[in-house]
Amino acid sequence: MKKTKKPGYWVLNVASVFLAILFLGPIVWALAVSFQHEGKQIKSVINWFTPPYTLGNYPKIIFNSQVPTWLFNSLIIAVICTVLTVIISAMAAYAIAKMNFKGSKLLFTYFLIGLMVPGEATIVPLFITVNNMNLIDTYAGLILPSIAGSMNMIIMVTFFKGLPNELLEAVRIDGGGELTLFFKIVLPLSKTILATVCIFSFVGSWNNYLWPLLCAMSSELFTLPVGIPTFAGTYTVDYVQPLTASMVASLPMIIIYIIFEKQIVAGITSGAVKG
Repeated sequence: MKKTKKPGYWVLNVASVFLAILFLGPIVWALAVSFQHEGKQIKSVINWFTPPYTLGNYPKIIFNSQVPTWLFNSLIIAVICTVLTVIISAMAAYAIAKMNFKGSKLLFTYFLIGLMVPGEATIVPLFITVNNMNLIDTYAGLILPSIAGSMNMIIMVTFFKGLPNELLEAVRIDGGGELTLFFKIVLPLSKTILATVCIFSFVGSWNNYLWPLLCAMSSELFTLPVGIPTFAGTYTVDYVQPLTASMVASLPMIIIYIIFEKQIVAGITSGAVKG
């Protein structure tokens, strides 16, 4: 016998379609505008989607602007930040969760307290510190402050505490050291949480605006969130070139999502409650 769909089912589906349209609308509009001729007279929203179209905006952005440089900066900074964050956070989390040393609980509490401090409140002392180290307007200055967050480490500590101590003790009895435990036992069992931290770290670094705006003084070190608004204000007041630049900037993230869709969804839902 065929089941009758409950009203909640239809409400959920209608809401999902509405939200999908709401989020996809700006992307579709930006894509349509990127194929328009610069200086086209616009009388209504419909004119953004009507011909004539052109592909000439993309070569202009790719070869005659600094967008590729900003794209490279964003990519290299995000990748390095992600790798360093995962390595440092995982090692610190393992030490706090599984190595009973004096002050480990106090140290964990210290990191928890760090979550209560807004990032904006640390900008001035951070800038002074980085400036005193002569790292302003350098890749090191853009990267190092981004790997010091507490959230990723706390997520890992919570996960590592759930790993069975009996397994780790068995390896220790067989003569395995802490490095063996960490690299050959703990990390292979933590692929899901590592994927989650990678996603959070990469997206956070890719979208970071405030610190790169303050640290990068020369346009050659701008990242995309900093460079695209500057590009729009410097070259044109029209929508065409800024939105074409935005579409070029979005392409790597779209490709990454298509390739790693399953891993991203699994990482984001790793903490979901299963019923």
